[in-house]
Amino acid sequence: MKQIEIIVEAVSRAEPADVFRLLRDGSTWPRWGLFDSFELEREGTPDRLGLGAIRVFTTRVSRAREEVVEVIRDRRLSYILLSGLPFKDYRADVDLTPAPAGGTTIRWHSRFYAEQPWMGWFWKGLMTRSLRDIGRQMAKAAEDPAIVASAEG
Repeated sequence: MKQIEIIVEAVSRAEPADVFRLLRDGSTWPRWGLFDSFELEREGTPDRLGLGAIRVFTTRVSRAREEVVEVIRDRRLSYILLSGLPFKDYRADVDLTPAPAGGTTIRWHSRFYAEQPWMGWFWKGLMTRSLRDIGRQMAKAAEDPAIVASAEG
């Protein structure tokens, strides 16, 4: 079985700290992204939105449960998929770096195996589009001071 790897990037005019606020606080995602709802199933420790937090993102066709497994403030958030999509060993690292012309480069790197290997091509295409869209939506939302202010700091 071949591992699927996806790397997408987006650039925001916002500073890394503002992008990170949105990345970290899933409760803002339904406001600016493709998700219908968000639930914090389990708080992280010592930061309720950080390490160990279980986040649930729902769309009309899926309910993805993720656990936050790495946090580097204003630079990285990593998570694994616990359930909701037909993947094995899913991990994503979202890295934020200052962009050369100012703002932030958002780099979403995910790796996983499709439960049905013959569907790998489909899942790679769908997830590439989805993560690219989420990255672009996050980049734009981070430029809106009202949305950033609504995120937990």
